[in-house]
Amino acid sequence: MRRVMPPAPSRPRSGLLEGCAIAALFALGAASAAAQSPPPSPAPAPSPAASPEAEEARTTGLPHGVDWKFNLDGSWANFGFANSFYNNPKPEQPSGNLSDNWFEGSVKPAITGTYTAKNSSQLYGMLSAVGERTYGAGPSVVGEDASSFKVEDLNLGWRSGKSIGKSENLLELTVGRARYQLGHGFLLWDGAAEGGSRGGYWTNARKAFEFAAIGRLKPGHHTFEAFYLDKDDVPEADSGSRLWGLNYQYAIGEDTTLGATYMKWYAKPEEKPQRDGLNVYNVRAYTAPFPGLKALSFEAEYAREDNGNALDSNAWTAQAAYQFNGHWKPKLSYRYAFFEGDDPATPANEAFDPLFLGFYDWGTWWQGEIAGEYFVSNSNLASHQVRLHVAPSESVGTGFIFFKFLADKAANLGPQVTDKDIAFEADWYMDWKVNKNFTFSFVGAFANPGKAVEQAFGRTKNFAYGMFYVAYSY
Repeated sequence: MRRVMPPAPSRPRSGLLEGCAIAALFALGAASAAAQSPPPSPAPAPSPAASPEAEEARTTGLPHGVDWKFNLDGSWANFGFANSFYNNPKPEQPSGNLSDNWFEGSVKPAITGTYTAKNSSQLYGMLSAVGERTYGAGPSVVGEDASSFKVEDLNLGWRSGKSIGKSENLLELTVGRARYQLGHGFLLWDGAAEGGSRGGYWTNARKAFEFAAIGRLKPGHHTFEAFYLDKDDVPEADSGSRLWGLNYQYAIGEDTTLGATYMKWYAKPEEKPQRDGLNVYNVRAYTAPFPGLKALSFEAEYAREDNGNALDSNAWTAQAAYQFNGHWKPKLSYRYAFFEGDDPATPANEAFDPLFLGFYDWGTWWQGEIAGEYFVSNSNLASHQVRLHVAPSESVGTGFIFFKFLADKAANLGPQVTDKDIAFEADWYMDWKVNKNFTFSFVGAFANPGKAVEQAFGRTKNFAYGMFYVAYSY
């Protein structure tokens, strides 16, 4: 139900009178000054328009010698469900049991400063803040509307330029509130939780870690990284999650990237016992291996989580895609993804921990605009995805994504569950870049709950979902 906002309370009469009196005093003072001043002299001839050079020289009031850049991002979205959802896939980002229709909005002002030394090395810093609000959901369902405004990016960094070695920016260091992404976000991307008291459950405008220290060495086609990351959790679901890691990537031309990563994780034992002391090993490959057939591409990624009996799990994914010729540039892909579930017959916990995954593209790595966003997570899950993407014009991209979701271990959904069939889902999406500042996105989705959902939750009704999202970037 869309909530009707009550009219703003009328201003007290005394305040209105005071305002009128102040306005009258200003008008009277202006008139008095005009009466006492001598007759005006003839208006001077208009000066010629300022040259582009003069306009370019306008000062910002900030220190000279620094290249300043200002950005403003904003978004607004409307979401609608035919049937309310019934499980929260993001326990660190409480969504609440939202009503059938709701809204989200966000704004992000940012400023970046870069100082370039004579040897071409650069010192840079970034400051931004994010305001988000979720509203339009009934108080009896989710409590009061949620909103927040807080610092997002706040970091300093240095890059070597051509001052060291033969590679440009051979060395780079960043410290503070900053973002960090590993590959396509299968394990590590989103550094901030949202929803709950912060709002913005779907919008996800915050991505910077509460604290990050990142060192990067890039000799030629090699990239070596060392990092420490501390997640910015919502106050009511603070897991204390943090990690350090080592990452290596090798680029073979423009069409192939290979990567390997090790991470050591820590968390509050009472909140995330499986994550405290966790070792994570990850390998990945993104490639179009045939020079004469670059339209054919492959992706593969594997992750192992090892923390003794607290967590002993695996996940992997593989994808093949083909880009057809034609005006609309159709691209067809198939992907299989597997995230292990816990086996009740063993003393160890095998339920894969999704960690800090992120949104790389539609269906990745939130799998499905209904299932992946609202009632399944990347744990105890096997998914088949078929996607067809087309680009009717330079400004429009659209397509269909079909998912089949299966549980790895049916008993994980409840002792009464014997079937692995979770749901079938079909999504349609369209992104329309109106101009260099505005982008409109549309989503229509349908999901048919399977036998496992019926056995676990008693739900048999189909889901229907729609979303309209507008983003502004300056």
